[in-house]
Amino acid sequence: MSSTRPTVVLVHDGCSDTTTWLGVVAELQRRGLTVLAVANPLRGLAHDAAYLSSVLAGIDGPVVLVGHAYGGAVITEAGTAPNVVALVYVAAYLPEAGESYQALAGRFAPSPLASRMRRTTYAADGADAAELSVPGDCFGSLVAADLDPELAGALAALQRPVAARVLTDVPTEAAWRAKPAWALVTGADRALPPPVQRFTAERAGATVLELPDASHAVAVSRPSAVAEFIHAAAGPSAVAG
Repeated sequence: MSSTRPTVVLVHDGCSDTTTWLGVVAELQRRGLTVLAVANPLRGLAHDAAYLSSVLAGIDGPVVLVGHAYGGAVITEAGTAPNVVALVYVAAYLPEAGESYQALAGRFAPSPLASRMRRTTYAADGADAAELSVPGDCFGSLVAADLDPELAGALAALQRPVAARVLTDVPTEAAWRAKPAWALVTGADRALPPPVQRFTAERAGATVLELPDASHAVAVSRPSAVAEFIHAAAGPSAVAG
């Protein structure tokens, strides 16, 4: 068994940025792990997964790949990289190959956030495309209900819109079929329905931890719990021999 400790690579959600991982990064570094928070482009699943794959190709040694929410779809596609030894899903979904989020979520009651998303346009390859963001007046209650309102407001201001196409894009690979998967389920999530999280985690045979009172912004509200979960996934059994 190799003694090389894995690098933890963190992939953020849509309507988010790398700052959401700040507390988790600090906690993991205190535990002696090397950490990289990737700036997810948020322009489409194939684009985002290809970018993440290029980052992974530049990392020597094993990687524990962590995805938050839509980041879970990105790591599902890119996680087939040979140096990825474990996948960790935080308030996320674990799609099958060929399964869009829209098709998956349609099997469950919609989240309160679904009807509140703001749709705007941006220029993409010479044509207009749609992108989504969370209105500031509902960000706190629907995304970050367990955070101080001022901090929730700051996160709302820092968010990056995500291309609307990520709702219908489908992964071509399901890395969790060949790699160990871990899933932290947020039981009070009003953005990504907990039943979607539970169903996909159980379908994948993931090791599951549920935090019943945690919101979608769990990486900010409970960084120690998230870091401890990732640290467990990055333990000796995760390292490729």
